[in-house]
Amino acid sequence: MNDSDRRNLERALEFADELASTLVERDILISDRFVQWAITTPLYNVGEFVSHVSKELRASHPEIPWSKVAGTRHRLVHDYGGTDWTIVTEIVYRGLPSFADQIRGLLR
Repeated sequence: MNDSDRRNLERALEFADELASTLVERDILISDRFVQWAITTPLYNVGEFVSHVSKELRASHPEIPWSKVAGTRHRLVHDYGGTDWTIVTEIVYRGLPSFADQIRGLLR
């Protein structure tokens, strides 16, 4: 792993862990606009840092959902057809912790 990939993964993990440490009840996330804004910023950052990971590293670890993570950022930023907060909730509560564990494994 090159230095740039390591830095990008460390930053993505930093934002994922910060988000995980500040999570609220699912119902609040689905209904509260302010909470939604607070949740999306770390998700944007995770996706942005992941999008800068080298193609070589991504190809060597196809088990990690690189394109889904980066794609989530694009969907949130560009609001393609509106944001489905039920899906975002699933990403935050189920997908992100698993992704963070995978990144932790790579960084060891």
